[in-house]
Amino acid sequence: MVGTDAQAGVVRGKGYREITQHFPRPGWVEHDPNEIWEAVEASAKQALQAADAETSDVAAIGITNQRETLVLWDRKTLQPIAPAIVWQDRRTAGECARLRAEGHEERVREVTGLVLDPYFTATKLAWALKNIDGAEDAAAGTVDSWLVAKLSEGRAHVTDASNASRTLLFDIGRGEWSEEMAALFGVSLANLPEVVDSSGSIAARVSGIAGDQQAALFGQACTEPGMAKNTYGTGSFVLMQTGPNRVASRSGMLTTVAWRREGKLSYALEGAIFVTGAALQWLRDGLGIIAHASDAGPLAASVPDTGGVFLVPAFVGLGAPHWDPYARGAIVGLTRGTTRAHLVRAAVEAMAFQTRDVVEAMEKDTGRRLTELRVDGGAAVMDLLCQLQADLLGIAVRRPRQTETTALGAAFLAGLGAGIWGEADLAHLWKLDREFEPSMSRDEADSMQLRWRRAVERSLQWENQ
Repeated sequence: MVGTDAQAGVVRGKGYREITQHFPRPGWVEHDPNEIWEAVEASAKQALQAADAETSDVAAIGITNQRETLVLWDRKTLQPIAPAIVWQDRRTAGECARLRAEGHEERVREVTGLVLDPYFTATKLAWALKNIDGAEDAAAGTVDSWLVAKLSEGRAHVTDASNASRTLLFDIGRGEWSEEMAALFGVSLANLPEVVDSSGSIAARVSGIAGDQQAALFGQACTEPGMAKNTYGTGSFVLMQTGPNRVASRSGMLTTVAWRREGKLSYALEGAIFVTGAALQWLRDGLGIIAHASDAGPLAASVPDTGGVFLVPAFVGLGAPHWDPYARGAIVGLTRGTTRAHLVRAAVEAMAFQTRDVVEAMEKDTGRRLTELRVDGGAAVMDLLCQLQADLLGIAVRRPRQTETTALGAAFLAGLGAGIWGEADLAHLWKLDREFEPSMSRDEADSMQLRWRRAVERSLQWENQ
């Protein structure tokens, strides 16, 4: 949660509350919707206290959220009827494989801009309708819909177009729910929310909504076609703004709605990388190699390279550009001289390698070479990562002063919707912290990327071992 000065866009207060990840079965990932709501309440109170402000001082609320995560709740009591099924959840991989084998993927991509993958919401909802009591009559939505329902005390059941475009149920050309896709996946549109603009008067002082990656794109002021950002979070997500033009990818990218304002859609190409920062969490929680995620940067920088080690963090399969739910993580190149610093550096380098794979696919799709990449998210504070990313891409990497641009983008959308800012203010609200210029030769960068891709091949071949 972020409080902003209405004139300058200065962050005056922050709040943070981590939520629990639940893994009831292999490949299943769940959250408690009530815990999500309680975390939002606690974070909002912390932000207000830090800003020395009261609830009555709030002019507008912006919401940004995990996009594909499915929440189901009772329309009258506003109580969730089941755990939230998180975007990382892979329980519907078999159903996606069946639909793909039946030849539906090309039509799905044509209508929704997405691929058949358990990452998205539609097969999660289909699974819930078959396996969860009361699902047929429940309200369904992504996390933004759940939060608006709670904020409005059940009066509003809405989502914005950016979140709707991540469900496999939204026709991104027509800008509305697709009866065809609902029939294909075996779900009812009656469970789904009304689709609204990403900025404007929405409900209960909420005047801005966008999925987390689209919000980060907006917070990075990437409003012109060809501008791109990468958010290094639990996963990483590269988005390139394409404006009113919907670019159909043939390189494993997703075509998605960036936002809808005044009824007009803006589009983006997206490369979804499932695991980046989560690999550091695994090194911390699973292996005990680091005590805190913040230890990763200094430890990785303590060695000049990985000693030939590559870590492919395919813990839940691989996303763009591979889209293989059956790939599994791999560590290759281990020797007796490998230390924990080498492993941590390999996890950091994997973020940059995966990003280059995605950026090159986007450039192929658009015929446009990136001239800069704006970066944000928790891992973007690491100078080592930013410099390596610039080296591998051969372009400038620009880090803003405010790296939590996902929250900032939600604030910008809310401020625009409430009339606090105008369109021309956005470019001035974005402030540069540091620019990283490439310092590595192209031959060296290409050689490193080639060795990375060989490691990825081992990960992709796992199901056939």
